[in-house]
Amino acid sequence: MMQSLKYWLAEHPSIVNFRWSHTQSFGSTWSFLFAAIAVYIVAVITLHSFLSLILSKSRHIPLGPIPAIHSLSVSLISAVIFVGILYSAAAEIRDTRWFWRRTKTISTPFQWFLCFPLGTRPSGRVFFWSYVFYLSRFLHLFRTFFTILRHRKLTFFHLFNQSILLWMSFLWLEFSQSFQVLAILLATLLYSVVYGYRFWTAIGLPSACFPFVVNCQVVLLACNLISHFGVIFLHFLKGGCNGMGAWGFNSVLNGVILILFLNFYVKMHLRKKNVEDIDGNSNSSSSSSSSSSSSAHGCS
Repeated sequence: MMQSLKYWLAEHPSIVNFRWSHTQSFGSTWSFLFAAIAVYIVAVITLHSFLSLILSKSRHIPLGPIPAIHSLSVSLISAVIFVGILYSAAAEIRDTRWFWRRTKTISTPFQWFLCFPLGTRPSGRVFFWSYVFYLSRFLHLFRTFFTILRHRKLTFFHLFNQSILLWMSFLWLEFSQSFQVLAILLATLLYSVVYGYRFWTAIGLPSACFPFVVNCQVVLLACNLISHFGVIFLHFLKGGCNGMGAWGFNSVLNGVILILFLNFYVKMHLRKKNVEDIDGNSNSSSSSSSSSSSSAHGCS
């Protein structure tokens, strides 16, 4: 069973012989990337504006099981990518360890996860799964339309975040950027858990007693931030890492996303605190009964 799984996820000829090519790989050109992001932004803004004109904010459009199916699909695809790139990374480390002796950049598998040797080309196992991850980013875009249809909500952060993540995954392939293997492992692990949780709540099962999705995103951002310091260390002190121009550009974009997310995170907690203070003041005369009621319904 395990050998068969490793073959289909890491040793199949289509995976081993993969090569990122503008003529052979779907969606691999700059024109396609720009057009896709432009169409996404225009379609989202148009849909939101149209619904705001014809429907009141309190009216929601029922989507039935579509969001649940979407969440389950993203969760399963992310889990497959996670296992596939993990097996592929192990195979690449096994096959290329001999080459490390000729470079001064890396000497351990963990360093390879952070820093590709100079001259690395976007071909082989891990870049196949990086390409699958890039394509899966288009599936994530549908969640924006679900949010607009169900809640009539559209924020700059969500629109910017989805567009930039698509852009970044393209740059990983285009410039054979270092750190992408670890970034994909962290991201797909998060997506498999978060979208699995969204499927769980979409079918009517109880949700967590805390903002589960937001806290998972905080963990991912913290791990990425720590890993960036490792990339910088290897690049400047051990001879250079591949694709550092794209890495620098992506780091700036990650920084913008981090600032926007922290701003959203702080506002969310301040809003929650204000609501709790208002509830506490209005119910001060019956605090004991209110406390028992909140403990009974806090996780519902």
